[in-house]
Amino acid sequence: MPIYLPETTSTTAESLTPRQIVAELDKYVVGQALAKRAVAIALRNRTRRQKLPADLAEEVAPKNILMIGPTGVGKTEIARRLARLAQSPFLKVEASKFTEVGYVGRDVESMVRDLVELGVEMVREERRTEVREKARQAAEERVLDLLLPPLPPPPDYGAEPSAAGSVREQAQRTREKLREQLRSGRLDQKQVEVEVREKAFPSFEIIAGSSVEEIDINVKDMLPGLFQGRTRKRKLRVPDALEALAQEEEQKLIDMETVARAAIDRVQQSGIIFVDEIDKIAGREGGHGPDVSREGVQRDILPIIEGTTVNTKHGMVRTDHILFIAAGAFHVSKPSDLIPELQGRFPIRVELEALGREDFVRILTEPKSALVKQYMALLSTEGVELTFTPGAIERIADYATMVNERTENIGARRLHTVMEKLLDEVSFDAPDLRERAVTIDEAYVDRMLADVVRNEDLSRYVL
Repeated sequence: MPIYLPETTSTTAESLTPRQIVAELDKYVVGQALAKRAVAIALRNRTRRQKLPADLAEEVAPKNILMIGPTGVGKTEIARRLARLAQSPFLKVEASKFTEVGYVGRDVESMVRDLVELGVEMVREERRTEVREKARQAAEERVLDLLLPPLPPPPDYGAEPSAAGSVREQAQRTREKLREQLRSGRLDQKQVEVEVREKAFPSFEIIAGSSVEEIDINVKDMLPGLFQGRTRKRKLRVPDALEALAQEEEQKLIDMETVARAAIDRVQQSGIIFVDEIDKIAGREGGHGPDVSREGVQRDILPIIEGTTVNTKHGMVRTDHILFIAAGAFHVSKPSDLIPELQGRFPIRVELEALGREDFVRILTEPKSALVKQYMALLSTEGVELTFTPGAIERIADYATMVNERTENIGARRLHTVMEKLLDEVSFDAPDLRERAVTIDEAYVDRMLADVVRNEDLSRYVL
């Protein structure tokens, strides 16, 4: 599942010390100091490696991390926030969805191809930002040409040079007036006819002996005209035409070969792949017969993590210096159930602790986008001022802990179900409430949750 990275930090990743990295992660993830420390060191080591001589830097392999801990304790969130902090291409995949080579399903190399696509999109967006102003100016000129077609070139005979010059000056003045009206929004309701390039031939996937990438490349080579897209005339309002033409001009100004090269380099040097549910492909003792989704997948993943070259439509990508972070609950299996070669490729192992009542209180209030803050902001859009008393937050944490102990322990995710049940009435009635200030106190929490939590059978379905 690709995860896009819209956030940037005021401090560049290169200048962040491990202590500062942990401090940044603390804004979003509660506790788990050991895991934060491990990823902070891994990120800092990347910066250190880039300062080494080229021959030595090539030999320094990333120290991949294996996170062990129950669901809902912050494994994925730590990796996601780390990638946003570093502004690195980041991909989260589930190990359980891959199958061994030769069987129908996704092969493990697809994770590298997906990471490259994300890298290309990141670099392309950066290039768009660089050329946006220039593209906007070019689009403005094209819209002005549509509103006021340029004068034909003067004939070699007939008109006086001074008369031709006067006509051109008047046309230029008219054009500048139109430009002023365009920028001030006075032409927004006017329509113009523009030529818009339609989307190219729709993408498709064929699961066969060869990979999707190879099929994509071969079809484009055989039928180059099919994938270029056609142009057709459309009547658009001036702002829409300006936007469409600006996007077209951006594409002209961006050299995709340069983008692809930069993206491949970024993926190779700073890419992060988070492999979740790796415990699901660990072999269990006493297993017999072939298993296409366990040991075979481990053996296919092994060369990717060890370092190999993967063919993508943008070029060959080496995985030697991509950082792999694997995670799993390991309830049934153990890390030692992974094949020895794969175990050796995850030298750093950190155990994440199960969350308790005090952690839930902190999760509800401390992070930058804490759940309590989210619900207050959501209801403020309806004009409802929602407040929580400290006692109410503690009672919510009590109930979440109680349900986790009695049923399946799903960690901090339990808070989402508890909060939804708690605020069910307020969320539903918010547009019609006469009293615009709502205070959630201990009595309100008990009234909404006590019966559900007390009835264990009911809480299994509701919470």
